[in-house]
Amino acid sequence: MLSARSLFQEILDHDDSFRLFCSIAASGEAQGGWENGRIAALVPEPERGLAPKIARHGADEDKHGRIFNALLHKRGLDPVPVPADTDYTMLLERGGIGLAHDKLRRAEPLTVGDVVTYLAHSRVTEQRASEQMALLSRHFADHPDIGRAVRMISQDEDNHLAYCHEELLRFAAAGHGRVIRQTLRTCALAEIRVYRDVSLAVMAHMGRVLGWSRGRSALLRAGIHAVYLYERLGGWRRMVRLSMPQRRDALGGPATAAEAAV
Repeated sequence: MLSARSLFQEILDHDDSFRLFCSIAASGEAQGGWENGRIAALVPEPERGLAPKIARHGADEDKHGRIFNALLHKRGLDPVPVPADTDYTMLLERGGIGLAHDKLRRAEPLTVGDVVTYLAHSRVTEQRASEQMALLSRHFADHPDIGRAVRMISQDEDNHLAYCHEELLRFAAAGHGRVIRQTLRTCALAEIRVYRDVSLAVMAHMGRVLGWSRGRSALLRAGIHAVYLYERLGGWRRMVRLSMPQRRDALGGPATAAEAAV
């Protein structure tokens, strides 16, 4: 029976597919770490108090990248180059979502509007990350090899999402509500397209590695398109709602060590 658990178990059990999965994940987390680190360094003076939380966000993403690489090392595997069509973070950036890397490479301070854009983009992408890790936690939290890593990353992603909600609500109360709503909607509609395309690409690469039949590959593609249809017809709205989280000041402390997860 084809299920999320059986699909990921198959990927986990095969060295080449596991190596591709961890390499894609590690690359995306490293890019997120770099982006957050640069944003923390360029936060404008009126919002400097936010810089430690952004830096903590970046440190968490860097940690996740190290965790995925450590999982490869435990299996005696090396990372592989990430196929361009599976690079979720870069595809979003190329689509104009979030802050452009050219802007982040410059030494010029960001504006308050840039910070709002960053938080809105993060609110959308962290929703996806939180949901994906919750799915993995549901099925693999007790797995002897990856369970601790899954639990740690899932908790971090939930913290990131809570932080985005809290900070966006603060900016909305300060008069940025209309811009936040517009930016969230734009980001969400772009993200669901990129997520669909990346999911199709990842499944195509996995199918070649694992030797999936045409029928199985077609079934997975149909499932991905069905998810996109649901999200396009209204599921995207879950990504733009804002509510005060139960976890307040979720990024107010230091990042935890990656070694604890592997």
